[in-house]
Amino acid sequence: MSAPLLFNAFVMNTPSHIHHGQWRHPDAHQVEFESLELWTGLARLLEDGLFDAMFFADVSGVFGPADGDYTDNVHEALQIPSNDPVVLLGALAAVTRRIGLATTSNIMQSHPFQFARQMSTLDHLSGGRVAWNIVTGTLENSARNFGLPRLVEHDERYEWAEEYADVVYKLWEGSWSDDALLVDRANGRYADPARIHRIRHSGPRYSVEGPHLSSPSPQRTPVLFQAGGSPRGIAFAARHAEAVFLSTPTPEVAREHIGRSRALVRAEGRHDSDVRYFQGLTIVVGRTEQQARRRFAGLQEYLSITGHRVHTGLGLRPDGTRYPEDTPLRDIPNNGGRGQIEWLRREYPDREPVLGDLIRRRPIGRSLVGTPETIADELERWRDAGVDGINLVAHRLPSSFEQFVELVLPELRRRGLARTGYGDARTFRGRIFGHDRLPDRHPAARFRGAFG
Repeated sequence: MSAPLLFNAFVMNTPSHIHHGQWRHPDAHQVEFESLELWTGLARLLEDGLFDAMFFADVSGVFGPADGDYTDNVHEALQIPSNDPVVLLGALAAVTRRIGLATTSNIMQSHPFQFARQMSTLDHLSGGRVAWNIVTGTLENSARNFGLPRLVEHDERYEWAEEYADVVYKLWEGSWSDDALLVDRANGRYADPARIHRIRHSGPRYSVEGPHLSSPSPQRTPVLFQAGGSPRGIAFAARHAEAVFLSTPTPEVAREHIGRSRALVRAEGRHDSDVRYFQGLTIVVGRTEQQARRRFAGLQEYLSITGHRVHTGLGLRPDGTRYPEDTPLRDIPNNGGRGQIEWLRREYPDREPVLGDLIRRRPIGRSLVGTPETIADELERWRDAGVDGINLVAHRLPSSFEQFVELVLPELRRRGLARTGYGDARTFRGRIFGHDRLPDRHPAARFRGAFG
């Protein structure tokens, strides 16, 4: 029998994350995103539902041309305002015990020494439940916010990410030996200085001496997520990622992509079992097909085409004017996320997709609409295609997740498609992979014992 699917709740500390316009509905509590109670209540709901992780997206700039107007962004609350998920994870660690807590942080926004310390702190406070979504950034405004004159070229950002990963791996895996911590009250020795090492990293972008200020946390290195869909992003994921987000249009495309990706993973000397693949889906469920369709139609009434146009990141010229919707995507400069374009091309094999295709696809995305039984049928297709888990995208908080927990999960458990308990593992990695720390074949492992 195949393993149950894994489930992440894909959220963001903002009024409008993915499904733009929904914040306007009276029952959409994402407008209360600045309230801790919204997030602690949602965390408890998800943990009671045995979700594997609460996964926070993040950005560090506004969508659109760097010198463009951001009126639409603000009117739509399109990821502005938004708050720092790293801070929020500390609060959620205090009110949960088992669910994983994942955050997004791009390589531009935090120095690796500071970021490594933040994640080690969270891993300690949560008992080993932290994950990091490694992103290279796609926004020109974000680059300017951190002192860069412009967004670094796409593939060069991945070279930057390689060095960034090396620095944090050295701190997490190599700076402290496993037996460095003594807590020897009798002799007044809290730790052994001979077992705590400077890393003395010197590279093109960073010079970090060390040592790491945090002692080894339960996982040392947080669980590593990555979502790049471009050839360079897929190669980076094959080397580093433990979990990969997919936005494939069909189970068949997912099967093909996962097969090619796993071949790259093996070429890196890793095992197929070292990586889990999560497909992004939106689920609208009803007790009957009619109720599900009514709910879906009600959601469409609040859909904002303007919000989705801006979120594509490709709808505006540098001067702020709009591209026509019939503009082929190959004719629009794109130094941002290229994976979404590659997935879209798989949906239109006979022609080059145009901007209008991208705008219309975003509101609908990969939506499953139906009864618990028909939803389970579709999820079974994704699992049979090789997908390990679902990154569940909500229209409205908390109702989208409440309906999923109440209606869909019981049917999934009846079919063996969802977990019935968290098991004995205490860390996030332990629950997903059966071991608390990265295996020796991961590139981070080469720094163990390297600085003695």
